[in-house]
Amino acid sequence: MSVQIIPVKLSKDVCPGDDLAEILLKTKAGRGLKDRDILVFTQKIISKQEGQKIDLSQVRPTLLATGIASAYNKDPKIIQLVLDQTKRLVRMKNGIIISETHQGLVCANAGIDESNVEKGSATLLPKNADNSADKLRRKIKTKTGKNVAVIISDTFGRPFREGQTDVAIGISGISSIINYEGKRDAFDRVLRVTAIAVADEICSASELVRGKMLNTPIAIIRNYQFDKKNGRLEDLLRDKSLDLFR
Repeated sequence: MSVQIIPVKLSKDVCPGDDLAEILLKTKAGRGLKDRDILVFTQKIISKQEGQKIDLSQVRPTLLATGIASAYNKDPKIIQLVLDQTKRLVRMKNGIIISETHQGLVCANAGIDESNVEKGSATLLPKNADNSADKLRRKIKTKTGKNVAVIISDTFGRPFREGQTDVAIGISGISSIINYEGKRDAFDRVLRVTAIAVADEICSASELVRGKMLNTPIAIIRNYQFDKKNGRLEDLLRDKSLDLFR
């Protein structure tokens, strides 16, 4: 199997209400879309399109946000957004805030991001990235007749590993995980707990051609033979009863 990863460069920034399917299909890569392509959209353009960009001048920090910001040398307005988007604070140490978002994601700063937006703004995570992915996939099918999968990615840090990698936060039209439990390996041993987070691996692969400063917030993964069973974000979220670190 030879997998192709195709970057999709955009000529302009995404604004609230833009038709992302139409924007994709007007690009050279988008015009050549094929059945069973996997489309990876960055969180940033989904958040911009859905109006999840915040003008920081409109944020009014509480005393709690101001106190945390002072202790961690951070902008109190950003801290207020973090608190607003947080279901549970997991850890605050060494200037780093790890929180569990209302969507169930455990990440730095509740996913609040100031990169690739104008100064004085920040983006929040999509409210429901699975629904966002579903809408995009269905719209693309309506416009082109092509059956594709859609994944929304974001950049996360990882416990025990330096550096960040892209992971899936919204999924439609593809299984989130390949489960090998019960199958036999090359030495005829039965596999018991091997489950591959294929949606995360696809996002990480797509980042290799997208980068952070190339204006390529979409990538097309081609020739990967995936299971079309509809995955969801919750498939990738470890249950608290099985989590040794919470």
